Amino acid sequence: MKLRIPRRTSHSTRTNRFLRWSRDAFLVAGVLALGYTGFVLLDTKLYQAYQARRFQQQLSSVRPAITSVGSVPNLPVAPIPGGALGRIEITRIGLAAMILEGTDERTLRRAVGHIPGTPLPGQQGNVAIAGHRDTFFRALRNIRNDDEITLTTLDGSYRYLVDSTQVVAPENTQVLDDSGDTIITLVTCYPFYFVGPAPKRFIVRAHMVPG
Repeated sequence: MKLRIPRRTSHSTRTNRFLRWSRDAFLVAGVLALGYTGFVLLDTKLYQAYQARRFQQQLSSVRPAITSVGSVPNLPVAPIPGGALGRIEITRIGLAAMILEGTDERTLRRAVGHIPGTPLPGQQGNVAIAGHRDTFFRALRNIRNDDEITLTTLDGSYRYLVDSTQVVAPENTQVLDDSGDTIITLVTCYPFYFVGPAPKRFIVRAHMVPG
C-alpha cells in the first residue's frame, strides 16, 4: 500500500514565502537600526571630543577665572545657533558635556543645549539647559541637593549648588521663568528608562555661589 504525500497547496506556498520575506525584512531592519544607532553614538562621541579639544585650546589662551555672583560675561547677546557656549560638569555623578546654543534635535543629539531666550551662563537670571535623558543627562537620575554644577565658558567659570529637583508636565514652562535670582535650571525627559516619548520632565534647580 502506497502512502500518499499531500501536495502543498498554493496557499501554504504563499504563506511560507511571506514568512521568509518577513523574516528577511525584519533582519534587514534590525541591521539598519543597529547601524544607525552605532553611527549616532560614534558621531556624538567624535563631536564631543572635537568640541572639547577646541574649547580647551581656546581656554588655554584666555584662562578664565572663577567668577562671582552677578558678573556678566562678554558673550554675544545673540549666540550662534549650534555654536559652543562652554562646558557643564557635575563631578559627583560623572556628568561632563559641551553646551551648544539651541535645543533642536541635531544639537541635543551631539551635546546639551542652552534654551534660547534664557540668560547666558553667568548672567543674572535663570539659565536653562536641556539634554536627552538617554544620553548626556541620564546621570541626573542620581543628582542630590548640594551637588556642585560648574559651567565653564571662555569668560569665566561659574559654580552652582543644587537646591531641588522636581517632576513636571511638559507644558509647565514656569520652571523657565526669571525670578530675578542668579540660578540654573536643567531640563530632561522623565522617567529616565521610559520607552518612547516620555510623558514628564525632570527639573534640577541650582543657585550660583561665589568662587
